[in-house]
This record gives sequence, structure tokens and C-alpha cells, in this order.
Amino acid sequence: MAHKTLFTKIIDGEIPAKVVYRDEQIVAIQDINPQAPTHLLVIPVKPLPSLAQAEAGDQALLGALLLAAHRVAEQAGLAAGGYRLVINTGAHAGQTVPHLHVHVLGGRPMAWPPG
Repeated sequence: MAHKTLFTKIIDGEIPAKVVYRDEQIVAIQDINPQAPTHLLVIPVKPLPSLAQAEAGDQALLGALLLAAHRVAEQAGLAAGGYRLVINTGAHAGQTVPHLHVHVLGGRPMAWPPG
């Protein structure tokens, strides 16, 4: 069996996390190292290493990922003031877990460029 990522272990219930949303394709959790007052991670159950490995067959999953990101932002009360979605792809972009995920950040003004 392939090496399980931190996120796969969370999805499988092997590592505890504060789950804020779950369906058959997506799990969303609170980030343990928040970079904003609200910082959630939206993770596909399918262990896709990064956006760079997504294929045409993943199109519906990628759509579900973004819709879930919006849903958790709304549930967290971020819709009115706005929120930022971030997908880090590769080490130079800051991706530290090889499992595609979307950061949902909000609750404070965001600067541009993000750094």
C-alpha cells in the first residue's frame, strides 16, 4: 500500500482533526496553524498529490472541491466580507503535504500580492 499522507490519515480517522464539513468526496478541517482568524483546509478524499497531477477525469472532483470551499466559507460567516482561496502546487509554492487541498482564509483584510 502507498504511503498515507497526513490528510489521508485525517480522512481515515487515524489522526484527530476539527472537521467542519464532510461528504463522500470532500473533507474540510480547521488548520492547526492558522494564518487568518478563519483558516480552513478543504481536501478531496481521493489522494491526488497536487493540482499538477489532476487529469481530465478529475474535473468533477475539482468542481466539487471549489463548491465545498465556498460552502465552508459561507458556514464560517465569511461570504459577506469575502475570503481567499489558495492552492499551493509544489514545493516552491509552499505545498508541504502531497495531497491536493484548498486553503480558505478570511476574517481579516488580505494583502496583495500574497507573498
